[in-house]
Amino acid sequence: MGKAVFVAVAWPYANGPRHIGHVSGFGVPSDVFARYHRMAGDRVLMVSGTDEHGTPLLVQAEKEGVAVQELADRYNRVIVDDLVGLGLSYDLFTRTTTRNHYAVVQELFRGLHENGYLVEKTTTGAISPSTGRTLPDRYIEGTCPICGYTEARGDQCDNCGNQLDPIDLISPVSKINGETPEFIETEHWFLDLPALADALGAWLEGRRDWRPNVLKFSLNLLKDVRPRAMSRDIDWGIPIPIDDWADRGDKKLYVWFDAVVGYLSASIEWAWRSGDPEAWKEWWQNPEALAYYFMGKDNITFHSQIWPAEILGYTGRGSKGGEPGALGALELPTEVVSSEFLTMSGSKFSSSRGVVIYVKDFLETYGADALRYFIAVAGPENQDTDFTWDEFVRRVNFELANEWGNLVNRTISMAHKNFGEIPEPGELQEIDTELLRTAEEAFDTVGGHLSHSRFKPGATEAMRLVGAANRYIAATEPWKLAKAAKGDGDQAGDPAQRERLATVLHTALQVVSDANALLTPFIPHSSQQVFEALGGEGVWAAMPEAREETDDMPVEPVGVGVPAAGRSYAVITGDYASAKATWARTPIVPGTALVKPKPIFAKLDPELGETGPEWAPIASPEAETASEATEAQAETAEK
Repeated sequence: MGKAVFVAVAWPYANGPRHIGHVSGFGVPSDVFARYHRMAGDRVLMVSGTDEHGTPLLVQAEKEGVAVQELADRYNRVIVDDLVGLGLSYDLFTRTTTRNHYAVVQELFRGLHENGYLVEKTTTGAISPSTGRTLPDRYIEGTCPICGYTEARGDQCDNCGNQLDPIDLISPVSKINGETPEFIETEHWFLDLPALADALGAWLEGRRDWRPNVLKFSLNLLKDVRPRAMSRDIDWGIPIPIDDWADRGDKKLYVWFDAVVGYLSASIEWAWRSGDPEAWKEWWQNPEALAYYFMGKDNITFHSQIWPAEILGYTGRGSKGGEPGALGALELPTEVVSSEFLTMSGSKFSSSRGVVIYVKDFLETYGADALRYFIAVAGPENQDTDFTWDEFVRRVNFELANEWGNLVNRTISMAHKNFGEIPEPGELQEIDTELLRTAEEAFDTVGGHLSHSRFKPGATEAMRLVGAANRYIAATEPWKLAKAAKGDGDQAGDPAQRERLATVLHTALQVVSDANALLTPFIPHSSQQVFEALGGEGVWAAMPEAREETDDMPVEPVGVGVPAAGRSYAVITGDYASAKATWARTPIVPGTALVKPKPIFAKLDPELGETGPEWAPIASPEAETASEATEAQAETAEK
């Protein structure tokens, strides 16, 4: 029946539309992975949602002059549209401001507290001198006191991997407005990571197939384990379900405590909406289930340390012992699949700095599959990768249009012109059987890569089969066979040549079908077109849909402040079980009617590689120098 595979996708922050840097890390890789496993017959649950708490959302709402919930509502819908357009096949994409999410987060906090893994401490917090508002650790930047890295954040140094506190930084500044923060004494709840360190270490040291950079980074976190604050001085977030704290308007749970619990709360919401409220347990309480978490490299610590620690503490598996809470014994991640950064001209994509290409603009101009393919085959899988329009044009024109699109078009066109249907093959020759064998073996090769989250070699191997099929067409010359079969003038056609033509075209069409299956996880929209061009009927590659739901799920609140029922919000869901795509050869059927195909991929103007589109032009070297000078002046003025 296949395995239970949980695909946990990083929660995009609801303060703006998505840019291609976002979806290169969490979006496309997770969807390629989920689609492959569904095709392979596994029981997949893929969830995520918009992350809607924390200071950055408050800052953005103030900037726009709107209520913070109104801002979250707006960007929840914008992000849903972006991700649906990209074809990301979530079973449920929800949000962190639902009744269910509040209740599940508070239950996790209660269980950790009862087991002794949350301790109350007085600490030092950073505030903005001009607003009096708490500054999030991640919004404070300075020099790392350990390695000297000048862009360390208040929670960790990405250069040496050490956990930090904002007060540790040398010359700290606020990324919001450039101020030097003030530090004041404040009380907070801390996750007792030292009491969970042995259990975390045993789990991490048992990992075998993780990407080396992710595992190394995660193991390094164990070298400097200290308690970590799980509450904040802020009035926007989930209340703390502890006596004397629950009614405090100035204290809320840390956004990163509640965001990672979203994987669990979204699973519970999905189960309830599916009509089987207990269904989530197949992925969370099943030791045989596999769970993969997808995100960018800046979020590794929260998925390989904080979230596993929360699970371990909630289920009583730390040095203090304890009993599982009401949600039972929860399983740890199988793998944290982290990508590096997609950059542009060497800079990390950033809306605030103007280094940005928005998903919406990209989809409207070039479609989803061109972007999906580029991210898969040339994205930041194991190292930071620079996006260039020149490379994008090259990949689309030479790989998608010339190699794949041309193979599909000319193969089906020749079969349609000469037979009007998929022809019945005659006796196969060695060249035919060799290609068919190569195609069939590719399912194991490409599948092996995708099952281990190796998307770049997976896409490369799929395109290798496309290249082999094109060489087969060149070697067998079906156009010459067609001419000989038809005859010329008084010369009668040769039946033997027509049979050979039928065999060649049947072989080529079968391999087109095989290659289409291999490429389906990467380019599902066009794979549906190829399926139909081969005479297929129905849904080959299922697509997600945006749906409006009402927040009316019955919950048993553990604390206070659970939102009232009745609010509507956008979700992503879909019917993926009925799709016909499978990870194996689907034999084509002789006699199936064919129609003349339309081009699958259009070639791009090579000039685009030099200029970029109007909405994301390539700056001249002179303009870039001027821009850098202006930015430097602005930074100096802020400081």
